[in-house]
Amino acid sequence: MNERDRLLEKLRRIEALYSGGATHGERSAAEAALGRIQAKLLEVERSDPPTEYRFSLANTWSRKLFVALLRRYGVRPYRYHRQRHNTVMARVSRSFVDSTLWPEFEALDTALKEHLDRVTESIIADAIANDTSEAEEIRGTFQESSS
Repeated sequence: MNERDRLLEKLRRIEALYSGGATHGERSAAEAALGRIQAKLLEVERSDPPTEYRFSLANTWSRKLFVALLRRYGVRPYRYHRQRHNTVMARVSRSFVDSTLWPEFEALDTALKEHLDRVTESIIADAIANDTSEAEEIRGTFQESSS
């Protein structure tokens, strides 16, 4: 199993965890779990009406993941004209955001960032320089050059 397959499997396990009751590895169970979450969303929206949320995501990968997760649950992501590209708007209920959407996004985003960090370090080490450690921190004060 290569690194990409391991990441996909990890993402599926996280998705199964937040889907509640999905049997690992069974496509039909995963689809049923997604259906349960979508039904839960509709039920929650009756007692906790959707409100407009603005999410600001730090990087392209996190934004793409978040948008995909919203669409998976049948929520339409959008942004207004002249809003920053890292902004994602959505109309969802607070309880769904708090109990399902945001915790699942954070778990998936952490797994994705860890994978991308490993891949980036490997490529840099192989193609540019073996030492991929951070820059040395030195004592003293920063002096801006006058160029």
